[in-house]
Amino acid sequence: MMHKSLRITGLTLLTTLLLIIGALAGGCASSQNNSGSAGQAKEQAGEPYQLGAVIDISGNSSSLGVPERDTLLMLVEKLNRAGGINGHPVELTILDNKSEETEAVLAVKKLIEKDVLAVLGCSSSGPSMAMVNIVQNAKVPMVSMAAASSIVEPVSERQWVFKTAQSDIVTVKKIITYLKAQGLTRVAFLSMNNTYGDGGKAAFTAAAEENGIEIVVEEKFEASDKDMTPQLTKVKASGAQAAVVWAIPPSASIITKNFRDMGLSIPLIHSHGVGNQKFIELAQGAAEGVILPIGKLAVASQIPDSDPQKKVLESYIADYQAKYNTLPNSFGGYAWDAFNLVVAAIEKAGPDRAAIRDELEKNTSGFVGISGVFNMSPADHNGLGVDSMVLVEVKDGKWQLLE
Repeated sequence: MMHKSLRITGLTLLTTLLLIIGALAGGCASSQNNSGSAGQAKEQAGEPYQLGAVIDISGNSSSLGVPERDTLLMLVEKLNRAGGINGHPVELTILDNKSEETEAVLAVKKLIEKDVLAVLGCSSSGPSMAMVNIVQNAKVPMVSMAAASSIVEPVSERQWVFKTAQSDIVTVKKIITYLKAQGLTRVAFLSMNNTYGDGGKAAFTAAAEENGIEIVVEEKFEASDKDMTPQLTKVKASGAQAAVVWAIPPSASIITKNFRDMGLSIPLIHSHGVGNQKFIELAQGAAEGVILPIGKLAVASQIPDSDPQKKVLESYIADYQAKYNTLPNSFGGYAWDAFNLVVAAIEKAGPDRAAIRDELEKNTSGFVGISGVFNMSPADHNGLGVDSMVLVEVKDGKWQLLE
């Protein structure tokens, strides 16, 4: 009897051992599956999705960064009130790069260590370019809000980088079309001595040569300069029929005031880097008559109701004005586009960096944003054409649609 009892106990122990081994094997398999996708664990646990932004909140480019920060804060609050992304709240960490490239690098490294799914930023081209290699090496999707084409080109070296501001090449095409229509063939070109200015200069020089426009004088100035009279003196003596300036405030406003103070009467054309009210305010009345290409947000009330962007623009304006008691500008619009493009990608791809990147590149088609209708592809990580911009003139301190 005792022998029988021992036999039963032995079988029981053997069975238990086999069950334990099977459970451990299954657990290892499950662990291996989950290790392949940290996002799957997040899905199961319902954890918040982490996003990061590096913005020029202070420093020379603060007039760009502040409305971008405010837009992002408004959007993440609105998104979370509506339930987040697929039921997951979004935690957005915003860091100030102080309009400096070194600070941008330090900030993006902090965000990557925080395991963010994507990075938004920067506001200006130099700091954005400084982050490119970092996100490329870390394989983290980045959506810049700056203009230089070099941020996303060549795409073969920028697989993880996208941007929402119209490229300088697109802006140049609008300016060249205007110059040709007005019969202006001798032009002065003045630019900031930085990545944004250099990108505009390269694009304009190439387009001018192709279209029979002569650049009679080229001058540079620093973002921190307080007086550009020496450069404008050369413009005045050059016989130029128009002046094209590639800059952002405050230097863009200073050179505009210098231009008027010197009595220059030729057309003054700016890039979309001055697409905010701050430019007009800092120019102290001198911005009257300035012409530039810009996104449709600045003249939303003047575009036809049939425009596919009309309702999106009006909604953003209403939301922003209700929260901040002021009108939004193009720079805040770049942030709106960056945030919503990333959110749309995560909704479809889930919390997986590579899948988010693929979604942005391969499935961003007909996305109606503030800066235009985005159609990205493996060959185009900006996705905006000439139709995303309109030509405007500053009249009575406001933007007036010219076309």
